[in-house]
Amino acid sequence: MADPTSKQRLTKAERKEEARRQRVELQRKMARSRRNRKVAFGVVGVLVAGVAAFALTRPQEASATPADLLEKAAQARQTADCGPVEDVGPYQPSSQDRAHVVASVPLSTYASVPPASGPHNAIPYGAGVYSTPPPIDRVIHSLEHGAAIVWYAPGASGEELDRIRTFYEGHDVGSRVIVAPYDYPDQGAPGTLPAGTQMALVAWHKVQKCANVNLAAAFGFTSSYSAPPFGQRPYKGEAPEAGNAF
Repeated sequence: MADPTSKQRLTKAERKEEARRQRVELQRKMARSRRNRKVAFGVVGVLVAGVAAFALTRPQEASATPADLLEKAAQARQTADCGPVEDVGPYQPSSQDRAHVVASVPLSTYASVPPASGPHNAIPYGAGVYSTPPPIDRVIHSLEHGAAIVWYAPGASGEELDRIRTFYEGHDVGSRVIVAPYDYPDQGAPGTLPAGTQMALVAWHKVQKCANVNLAAAFGFTSSYSAPPFGQRPYKGEAPEAGNAF
């Protein structure tokens, strides 16, 4: 009687061929695994390089905390070559310092460049970061309500200006701050920042001029001269309607 398993037995040649086939299949699997690892390592490498590049190119101050900036503010004022905070006084005649007007008043009549008080539009201008010059008669009204302004020269550019814009757009510190270019060429010389000034920080009756834009210097000013000030800092301004909406 024939062995029923005889048909399932492999010959020596067949066993040899099966072993060879299994070795080839194993080699294929190993090669495929190596390729997958190389691809994975490559993807990880690209991601790591991307993260490193982002960390190196991202504006450093944009990710700094307000506390970091305040700690650097004094040194930053020197770096930016900022002058002292000046009390420029009221518009003359002083009876017009808070006057609401319909027609715009020439910037040449104001007590400072940029203006820090004086006749203004009856409607204040909202806080925010602007890429074009806002209506200055409305901005002056915002000063009366406790706004602080970071004016920059329209020719200013570079990472430091990007840091200023990014910081005030992305942090809850700018609800009383206006960031904008100062550029009113139809007003003659008073329509541009004074020579050598790239940034002017303004509150009601207060002006600080800086030769260079600088985020820590700007925040050092706005954190104390906007109303209410940042955190628990004392208010250094004198806006007559400090804290009113705008």
